[in-house]
Parts: sequence; structure tokens; C-alpha cells
Amino acid sequence: MGTLGRAIFTVGKWIRGTGQAMDRLGSTIQGGLRIEEQVSRHRTVMGIFEKEPRIHRDVFVAPSAAVIGDVEIGHGSSIWYGSILRGDVNSIHIGSGTNIQDNSLVHVARANISGKVLPTIIGSNVTVGHSAVLHACTIEDEAFVGMGATLLDGVVVEKHSMVGAGSLVKQNTRIPSGEVWVGNPAKFLRKLTEEEIAFIAQSATNYINLAQVHAAENAKSFDEIELEKMLRKKYAHKDEEYDSMLGVVREIPPELILPDNILPHSAQKAVAH
Repeated sequence: MGTLGRAIFTVGKWIRGTGQAMDRLGSTIQGGLRIEEQVSRHRTVMGIFEKEPRIHRDVFVAPSAAVIGDVEIGHGSSIWYGSILRGDVNSIHIGSGTNIQDNSLVHVARANISGKVLPTIIGSNVTVGHSAVLHACTIEDEAFVGMGATLLDGVVVEKHSMVGAGSLVKQNTRIPSGEVWVGNPAKFLRKLTEEEIAFIAQSATNYINLAQVHAAENAKSFDEIELEKMLRKKYAHKDEEYDSMLGVVREIPPELILPDNILPHSAQKAVAH
């Protein structure tokens, strides 16, 4: 942070502090009638040790997620609800089109026992399932980490490989390309099929599309949200016989119809009918 940046930061901190002091003074004057509120200090994107996250403009970071410190995220990736990426004592790099699903944790290590620097590197089009823990490891492009899996320091998951749900991958383990590893500790199970390799790529694409919808929903203003509540109430499903007696035809407004790429199976059924 340069001299100008430090000056702006200091002024901003002073203004915020003044506002907080005025709030406390107002509460004191109100006396027994005052109502104290605890404001959440959660920050979705936060710098530390003068290192700021570098996030591509089209990345979806859920409001309840936390991206901290020396973290770089490529275009089309998504960080889902409750996930934490903490790049404090080392760096985290995530490629493009990768999804880090809900409640996952990505951290780093300053170094291992031998002194080797251990950042966390996650390639492109990687799927990391819900509640996974990735610590100072490397995951190459188009790999898949199942829900609840734990990858420890120095682990390398090569391209087109899969770690099964709930597995624990021990330190410095290398999972070769095209293999499935499962268990605690994780061991080789079998080779991936062509269909499973294709599934990994499709999973990443599905999450790119889904993230766009969530990003749009989270960007809505208060007025837009209230309008949609009113529309849903107005056009809620009613008894068909009751509607026919009144001569009412209820059509779903376009604003409430999800895109076909979010519910592809529903779209296929509609075409079939």
C-alpha cells in the first residue's frame, strides 16, 4: 500500500470511528430507552498483511463466504455459501471455471518440516464438493474432490482424477491422473471411466451456469425482492376448480421462470410433452 493509499485508509478509519463514537453518545443520551445493536463484522472479501484478494469481476462469491488475504481467483469460478479461503501465511491460487462448494475450507502452510513453501493451488474446471478441507495442496485441472474430503499438506491431485467423498488424503500423497482414491487413509480404488471424466467437466459447467443465477439473485435490490414476493403471492397455485368457477387463468410471470440450463431435466420433459 503506497503513501496515498495509507492516507485514504487512515481518513476512512477516522470517519468510521467518529460515526461509532456518535452512535455510542446517542445511546447514552437515550438512557434506559436505548436499544443496542450488534452489527456483523463479517467481510466477504478482506485484506490482511497488506495483501488483498485478486478476484476476476465475473466470479461469484456468496455473501456468507470469506476470501481473505493473498488469494487469486480466475474468471467463471464460484465460491459458495459458508466457504472460507484464508491466504494469510501463504497464497491461494484458483483457476477459471472452478467451484468451491458450500462450507468448504481452503488454507495454506508457511512451510513444511523440510522448509518447502506450501501454497494451495487449484486449477481450472475443478469441482470441490461441500464441506471439503484443502490444506496446502495442489489440485490440477478438471479434478474432482468429493464432499467432506480432507487433503493435507503437500498432496497433489493430478488432472482427471477423483477423491471420494469423506476420504482423508495423507501428507505428500500424489494421486495419478485418471484414478479414483477413497478411504481413510485414501488408497487407490480403480481407474476412472470415460463417462466419469466427462462428468467432471460437465459438473464444472453446471456450476458456472448456476453461479450466474445466484449472482443475479444476490444483486437484486430491496424493491426488486419485495416485488417478487408480491408476485409469488399473487400468482401462487390455487385450486383449479376454484379458479375455473371464477374464470381466472393464472400464468407464471417471466420473472419467476428459471432458465432452462438450471433445470435441464424439466426443460427436456416440457419438450417431450
